[in-house]
Amino acid sequence: MQNGKKLLWVDDEIDLLKPHLRFLADKGYTVDTATNGEDAISMVKEQQYDLVFIDEMMPGMGGLKTLSEMKDVQPALPIIMVTKNEAESLMEEAIGAKINDYLIKPVSPSQILLICKKFLEGRRIEQEHASRDYVQEFGTISSSLMSPMDTKDWVNLYQKIVGWDLELDRHRETGLQDMLTEQKRDANNAFGKYVEENYRDWIHDGKDKPVLSTEVIREFVLPEVDDAETVFFFVIDCLRYDQWLLMEKHLTSDYAISKKWYYGILPTATPYARNSIFSGLYPSDIEKHYPEIWSKGQDDDNSRNRYEKELLEAQLKRLRVTLKPDPKYIKILDPEYGRNAEQNIPTLTSSRLVSVVVNFIDMLAHSRSDSDILREIAPNEPAYRSLTESWFRHSWLLRMFRTIAKQKNVTVIVTTDHGSVLSSRGAKVLGDREASTSLRYKYGRNLKVDDKHALFVKNPKDMKLPNRGITANYIIAKEDFYFVYPTDYHKYLNQYRDTFQHGGMSMEEMILPAVTLKPR
Repeated sequence: MQNGKKLLWVDDEIDLLKPHLRFLADKGYTVDTATNGEDAISMVKEQQYDLVFIDEMMPGMGGLKTLSEMKDVQPALPIIMVTKNEAESLMEEAIGAKINDYLIKPVSPSQILLICKKFLEGRRIEQEHASRDYVQEFGTISSSLMSPMDTKDWVNLYQKIVGWDLELDRHRETGLQDMLTEQKRDANNAFGKYVEENYRDWIHDGKDKPVLSTEVIREFVLPEVDDAETVFFFVIDCLRYDQWLLMEKHLTSDYAISKKWYYGILPTATPYARNSIFSGLYPSDIEKHYPEIWSKGQDDDNSRNRYEKELLEAQLKRLRVTLKPDPKYIKILDPEYGRNAEQNIPTLTSSRLVSVVVNFIDMLAHSRSDSDILREIAPNEPAYRSLTESWFRHSWLLRMFRTIAKQKNVTVIVTTDHGSVLSSRGAKVLGDREASTSLRYKYGRNLKVDDKHALFVKNPKDMKLPNRGITANYIIAKEDFYFVYPTDYHKYLNQYRDTFQHGGMSMEEMILPAVTLKPR
């Protein structure tokens, strides 16, 4: 039996290892041998090996030196050190020399086989298990969608789907991505119906009410203020849970991380959701106290969200929370401001509460919609996630988190105001010329759309939405639909197909993490 994998074993006492060599041959591996480092390096230069075992103690060129020179020849070649020496210093030297694994003599055949399977067949084995496990999970998720579910059930199901999204990203050869995409669409269809049936009860404090945007400060932030000298509260605009998971893995060495969950209010758009977070009020109540936010002419998100500092101060006053020194608020709209904020972390820790709004992810989503280059770089959800992670790895935001982790008695809360959904299907909408231009929600007079594609809000007050000074209706997109007017319908249908949008009802937009980071 041959499996096509070729090994090299380097040991000055190679004759003593014949039982191991025969065992590997019986398992289908081709094994070449060398008794010294010089010969082994020549063999690696001349032939392609899939895996190398190196003895650490050899006359002449030792194992570490041989390892280093082999890595110069083939940097990606997996090399396993085999030694009698259990000294910690040697292990550290081997790790520093980029060893792939480390075995202590005497080694057993099962140890050797495990190493071979790990490095030579691990990818195939992982793919087979991922395929098997997802097919089983597919049935479990499908059964859940046909059963009654509450808000916690939906959070759990969404976490499962996101987990499989990331897992199948790693195993694209399985061909299961299309199957998962269809299941996500089915789940969002059921989720939209669930929200449509229950949302009015939630905002009027009804049964099975989840934590909503209006309660984020009270439920997640203020309890931490009681326990830490400084709490940093980050709101990363338009951050999806899958994006956060890729960012989170870069913080695990600096922080102990825990998660709670909340549901974003409708529409899942910055002027509504983020203002509600900072004010602790629903949009209709914000309109009552801050009518200028919804006044005509305030048609961009920055204008509508320019009162967040004042809204936060008013919420704290209403909750009878006094913090000295006064809370600080920072909104980061460009990299230079972010770098300046990073430099000012030690100064900011003089405050009990520091709120930081980060707008980059939202700008990335909108830029991708309008840029052919970005759409080429990130044509789908896996690529969009990867683009987000690449930015974060090199960003001032990661450096901010790491600088904060070095401060004394601090806690970091990270959340978002809403996520985004890959919008793939157009829904034709009719309305007058005064109607808003958003793709996942609209307000205006006489709006008409197929109710299969959108939630129609006839009375804004019933949904705690602002009237905006006119007799307005709202429509809020379901699933992955986006709104297109009949004029130049096909032009805009194609322009915005497969873009990331927000404002509607989907798991990605509404089910949101509130993450607590405690420095290690």
